[in-house]
Amino acid sequence: MCGGFTCSKNALIALNVLYIVVAFILIGVAVYGRAASLVTNLPIIGGILACGIILFLISVLGLLGAVKHHQVMLFFYMVILFLLFLIQFSVACACLGVNIAQQEQLAEQGWSRVDNNTRMEVQEVFTCCGFAESIDKTIAPPSCENVNAKCCLNPNEKNCVCPPCMQKLQDTINYAFKLCGWIGLFFSLTEFMGVLLTVRYRNQKDPRANPSAFL
Repeated sequence: MCGGFTCSKNALIALNVLYIVVAFILIGVAVYGRAASLVTNLPIIGGILACGIILFLISVLGLLGAVKHHQVMLFFYMVILFLLFLIQFSVACACLGVNIAQQEQLAEQGWSRVDNNTRMEVQEVFTCCGFAESIDKTIAPPSCENVNAKCCLNPNEKNCVCPPCMQKLQDTINYAFKLCGWIGLFFSLTEFMGVLLTVRYRNQKDPRANPSAFL
């Protein structure tokens, strides 16, 4: 078991370097998402960017505290990381616990909030028309003329329309929820391990330091 001072210090440094890499990945994904026209108006992109920035700042705090064995830095790092663990663990469990009906309801709310340009882009990408019959009665979908031409290759076929977007998006949405849930659960457990490691490292004495200087 990694119980020595040097081993605990190196493990905590490595963990925070990993968090910094993950933070840059989250920031990169958010920047790419803002550049992509399909998700320009989705508020979740701002949430991903905020999580990446917060994780980066926490990682820098933990890295400095681990390198210097600074008691105050390690204390605040430990508290913030534990709060982040609670939030991320709760969100991950919620993502894994969402059923198909709830996913459809959330997707329906998202469809009703975006503008027609975004809806049209979704229809073009997934080759679908409208969202679902229930919501299309209250919110008229944008023109489906172009996408219907892709679906109906037989010009003699009458009343041919593309399927609703919910049928095409259902598997994608379910996969996204499960992926986010399992990834969030994995990283939340690493954060809990980081809290335990920080508690242990903070209470250890640096063998190279003056024993009287240890708080």
